[in-house]
Amino acid sequence: MLAELEAAFDTLLQRTEALLWRYRHHPVACWIFEGDREAREMDGHDWLSRALLDIWYLDGQDGRVTRPHIGLVAADEALLDHVAHLNEAKEAFAALLGRIRDQAPTLIPEIKAVLPFRHPVLHDHLRGQGLARLHLKQCWRAIPVADAPVARVRLAWYSSGRSIKRLSVREAEQKLLKLDSDAPHVRIQLRKLAGIPDGETLAQVQQQAPLMRANLFFREPLEDGRQRRAMNVALPLFVPSPDGRLPDHNLPSPTPPESRTRARRRDERLESEVFLPSLRVFRYR
Repeated sequence: MLAELEAAFDTLLQRTEALLWRYRHHPVACWIFEGDREAREMDGHDWLSRALLDIWYLDGQDGRVTRPHIGLVAADEALLDHVAHLNEAKEAFAALLGRIRDQAPTLIPEIKAVLPFRHPVLHDHLRGQGLARLHLKQCWRAIPVADAPVARVRLAWYSSGRSIKRLSVREAEQKLLKLDSDAPHVRIQLRKLAGIPDGETLAQVQQQAPLMRANLFFREPLEDGRQRRAMNVALPLFVPSPDGRLPDHNLPSPTPPESRTRARRRDERLESEVFLPSLRVFRYR
């Protein structure tokens, strides 16, 4: 599996370089998000290189956090083919990683440290900037592509995202016991947990970092009749553009809002007060 993963990593980087070569020799229109301060002084190729080759941890970076590179690229057919081939390589790399996580999870730290040495020039250059370990999620995250030519794009920060994992009472108890079970605040939560039915399902909530969402309005309806689509855009969005022009787009705020911007749904299924604060666990209404 390691040999397969090394080959998949090689393919991923080769296809990234092929895409960048195509852009350098056949540049197309692009727009770079104003919030990306470091990219403001870059040309399109340097910005795209920085976005697509950003597969490394920064010193002290949380492994759950990925760095966004937001922008639009008016892509011709040849460039879209390169994007499709690169996304296929990313998907294959992710599938192999999934097998390794299931069958040999202890190899993951080794993979992060060893794979960069297959490209020593790149490794040595980045190590001087404190970037020596692979960020696996940033390796395999897909490049967003619009389904068809787009009339306009509306970008907006989405700051209300969260992931919800269902827990049984027994699972919540085990998680609390892994904390300091002698601590008063943990004992209080264990007592609260003992006071509810064993068969009740609980929800562990993880707030997600703000992300940029793009609402795409297509020039013509898709085959299924849809005229618009919403998608997250952590990497440059490639838009099919037969005429080489970017679609009309807005200019979102350079930084996400500090507080929630969407009203809470009336059909919210979780209680408003956290039930087990140490685990961010809520009860269902």
